[in-house]
Amino acid sequence: MKNLESREDIELLVNSFYNKVIKDETIGFFFNDIVKVDWDKHLPKMYSFWETILFGQMSYKGNPMAVHFPINQMEAMEKRHFEKWLKLWKQTIEENFTGYNASMAITKSENIANLMAYKMEMARKL
Repeated sequence: MKNLESREDIELLVNSFYNKVIKDETIGFFFNDIVKVDWDKHLPKMYSFWETILFGQMSYKGNPMAVHFPINQMEAMEKRHFEKWLKLWKQTIEENFTGYNASMAITKSENIANLMAYKMEMARKL
């Protein structure tokens, strides 16, 4: 196990995570069937997002919440989906990393998942 401390580490984490996501029955369909993600574009955005979140590099430009609202309109993104996302994310971190930044990646992901689940639910009620 090593510390999560570089862009290369984030790339390993994100790639390993999405390898699980695309195979997962609970959430994989969002990526494979609903959005039909262009991985060559999506993965670098996720590297930058987590680099910004964990290391303060400010390499991410975008609004992740705004990106998810149209998906939520096509197919409800429910709490259980975010719980699965979080479970896979934590599992991937724990398989590969240790230390402060690994713990922060889990804490921040919990906050993100909870906020997104809430906002997606509220959007469906409007």
